[in-house]
Amino acid sequence: MTATTDQYVGRALPEVSGVSVARVVAFFVMTIALVLAPFFVYPVFLMKALCFALFACAFNLLIGYVGLLSFGHAVFLGSAGYGAAHSAKVWGFPPELAIVFGTAVAAALGVVIGALAIRSKGIYFANITLAFAQMVYFFSLQAGFTGGEDGIQSVPRGRLLGVLDLRETLTLYFVVLAVFLVGFLLLYRAIHSPFGQVLKAIRENEPRAISLGYRAEQYKLLAFVLSATFAGLAGATKALVFQLASLTDVHWTMSGEVVLMTLLGGLGTVFGPVVGAFVVVALENYLAQLGAWVTIVQGLIFVVCVLTFRRGIVGELGHILRKSL
Repeated sequence: MTATTDQYVGRALPEVSGVSVARVVAFFVMTIALVLAPFFVYPVFLMKALCFALFACAFNLLIGYVGLLSFGHAVFLGSAGYGAAHSAKVWGFPPELAIVFGTAVAAALGVVIGALAIRSKGIYFANITLAFAQMVYFFSLQAGFTGGEDGIQSVPRGRLLGVLDLRETLTLYFVVLAVFLVGFLLLYRAIHSPFGQVLKAIRENEPRAISLGYRAEQYKLLAFVLSATFAGLAGATKALVFQLASLTDVHWTMSGEVVLMTLLGGLGTVFGPVVGAFVVVALENYLAQLGAWVTIVQGLIFVVCVLTFRRGIVGELGHILRKSL
């Protein structure tokens, strides 16, 4: 990288080479809280929230740091779930290989969809990703191996590495927690690296980044594939947790939910998608008795939060802390 490039990136982006003390403390607090949580909160609820938190973090990589809004990200969550469920139930894969296979399916779809959609921008990119997601949805509805409207049920959890019995709820929870933490740290590393700096430079001023010698389309495609891969990791893990792969995870409404989670928690923040995912899953869980009114109540809460916390929950808290220091 030339001196001119270094100066430009330094002006365009905040310093990311170091790890702030606040983020380290926040990560350890989050980890300790999640380790202790299953002894006080229903573990299945926590596992669902962790899967969606990883999904939201993957989506945040694309929209928060590249500026690309995908309306079809559920395709990666759902396709990975089908891949993991089918390989575990029909082919007899152990859980670790089923998760890897499901993640690989999502990554492959990410390469194909990304290569075709990445040249578009704005609403055109969003519509293209939505179109591909709907194609996969109708394929999942009609294909024989997906089980149609019934989905793939009674997916065996098996033993992880032949040792850990995933039929035990606490064992499964800590495996899911480990998957989430590894995915979170890898995404954090991708964001806070020279690669992440280039992504932000492209987001802020793509023509300037191109003039400095960066191949913007290649960087955006790689970010898209990474986002699809981690979304697939979340989907494959979720399929084993609930022993089910269904049309719900490939429906367009799931793509809308992950947008809600990211915006609610804080777009372009590290911990925002995690907070947003837990808030949305908690609302769905504890407001379930309201029936059809759940969507209306969620919408009202979302409107209030957007009007009150324009930067999202985490973004607004960070802004307040920076002003007070």
